[in-house]
Formats: sequence, C-alpha cells, structure tokens
Amino acid sequence: MKMLTDIFGIIFTEAFAFSIFRITTPILFAALAAVVADRAGVTNIGLEGIMMISALTGVIFSAWTQSAWIGLLCAILLGMATALMIGFFALKLKTDIILAGIAVNMLGSGGTVFFMYLASGDRGYSANLASKVMPTVNIPGLQSIPVLGGILSGHNILTYLAFAAVLLVWVLLYKTPMGLQIRAVGESPNAADSVGVSVNRIKYIALGISGALAGLGGAFMSMGYMSSFNTGMTAGRGFIALAAEAMGRGEPIGTMLTSLLFGFADALANNMQSLGLPQELVAMTPYVFTIVGLAAYAASTLKKNRKKLE
Repeated sequence: MKMLTDIFGIIFTEAFAFSIFRITTPILFAALAAVVADRAGVTNIGLEGIMMISALTGVIFSAWTQSAWIGLLCAILLGMATALMIGFFALKLKTDIILAGIAVNMLGSGGTVFFMYLASGDRGYSANLASKVMPTVNIPGLQSIPVLGGILSGHNILTYLAFAAVLLVWVLLYKTPMGLQIRAVGESPNAADSVGVSVNRIKYIALGISGALAGLGGAFMSMGYMSSFNTGMTAGRGFIALAAEAMGRGEPIGTMLTSLLFGFADALANNMQSLGLPQELVAMTPYVFTIVGLAAYAASTLKKNRKKLE
C-alpha cells in the first residue's frame, strides 16, 4: 500500500508531467517517421539505427562548428540520407526492406562507436567533443500560470517542434496532393501507377521525410535530452516508436497519444528508481507497456476483422 502511495505521489507532480513531454519527444519524432513511411507502403524498421547515427552526427558537427543549429541540420540530412539508402537497397536493388532496416540498425549500433572513435578518440562517451545543445523555450505568459506553466513551458525547442510535427504530418497526409499520392501508393500501388503516379518516387520521398523526422529524434537525444553522445543511448526507442505507430493505427493524432503513453511509462520507470525497486524491474517497465499495448492492439484488430467476416 505504501508503495502505491509513493508511486501516486510521484505521478501527480508538475515535474513528472514535465518529464513525460520531454521523454516522449524522441519517441514521437520516430513514430511520426514510421507513420509517413508506412502510409507509403514502406516499413522503415531502421528507425533505431537512424536515430543513433543522427545523434552522433549532431554532436560531431555541433562540436566542430560550435553551432547547435548546424549540428541539427547535419543530423537531419544524414537521417534522410540513411533512410534513402534503405530505399535504394529495397526499391532499386530489390533487397528485402526489413533486412535493409536491420542492417541500418546494426550500423547505428556498431558503426557509431567506430566513427566516434575517429572523431574524438572516445569509444563509449563523447567526452572530448565540446558539443552544443538546442535551446529551451520559456513561453511568455504561459510560464507564469500555476501548474500549467510548470508543465508546458521551459521545454527544449525540439519538444515543441515534435508536437507541431503532428499537425504538419496530418496536413501533409490529408490536405496536400503529395499526401494523397503517398496514401494512394500505400493502399494500392498498381492503381496509383495506372494514373501516372511514380510509385518509387513517392516511396523515396516518404522515406526521406521519415529519415528527417527520425533524425530529429536522434538529434534530440544527444542535443536536448542529453548534451553528449553515449553508445546505445536510444535504448530501443526506435522500436517503441514502431509499436506506437501500430497502436495509433497509422494516424498522426493516435500516434501522438500512444507515444505519450510510452513516454509516461518511461518517465515512471525513471522515477521508480528512487523507490528502491530492483534495477531490472524498473528498466523493463517501458517494454512491458509496449508488449501489453501491442497485445491490446492485436486483440482489437482481430475482433474488428472477425466482425467484418460475420
């Protein structure tokens, strides 16, 4: 009983609510990346690797140029390039896109250690790189409002961009000709091709947008969530984002809500360490939420499919 009281005491605080938005940011960026790719009929399973590569890129270039914005731009561009590389292997060379994505994840896991060593002489932590961080934003007027100001003001600028990206992705998919083509290619590539839509071009564009969004998520990890690069720092967030996209049924708003759910689970795990619980139990909390969420999603989908057959 005391344990539950302590947990509720943690949850119902401004600091905890603030941390949910902060922790959700990289998951949301990656989940939106999955939405755009999936709507075009291409599964970008390489989100984890793209985030790792972009996280390192942001640190290296911000340290070399002493500009956080240049570091962010380079992270986005390399994220796009990596996603387009997946597209090249899958669409041009006819490699299985899942295998291409797995290869990128392996590159992000091991390759970043090698390139960090070349750039700084470090292997596990970018201690020798004087990298920059993206600025935080205190919203005038909002920050002075009790409770609400403490929750919504003072976040990193990329956190606000992540939630703005939900609206931007929705507008892209449902209010622009390009979005119509993306959805058409994803639903029926043969029908889209029959009316003159270049299917591969649209898939490349979707993968490029997906890579840019995942790149933003990776850049936030090393230039917002933390101020340095650590090996394995994404900690499965790319895979959690795929689960968030699936549970959100490929819709930007639904994906945002499920990303917040996983952000809540991660924030809870971080705060539960102060309660003296075993480290292994605390560490598995976000992944338990992921498994339970996917199981609920699978059961819901199965139930709907049965109703359609009746």
